[in-house]
Amino acid sequence: MTGTLILPFKQQTCRAKTLENADFIIPAGTYPLDRTWSPKFKKLLPLLMEVPDREGIRIHKGTIPEHSQGCILTDIAGMAYLDVLFNQIELFNEDEKVQIEILDPA
Repeated sequence: MTGTLILPFKQQTCRAKTLENADFIIPAGTYPLDRTWSPKFKKLLPLLMEVPDREGIRIHKGTIPEHSQGCILTDIAGMAYLDVLFNQIELFNEDEKVQIEILDPA
């Protein structure tokens, strides 16, 4: 399944493509997003929190949804936007929480 990652960035909206394995669709809703160390990828990656009956859902680079076991795949631009967003929060407003909204396919 394809989707769009939409992020506010410096008074504009940044968009990046996403892919999700149809066998592991994340239910529509708003979820907290954190950035934690991924042992598999050996770097900090976004982690969706509080997804019903699921855990360990990451957002990472990828091009083939079948290679994902339930994570959200995005392109290089999407990862760059997420990195900037988390870096800004860590530098300027550590109390701010990042959330992600998952919409049902249109």
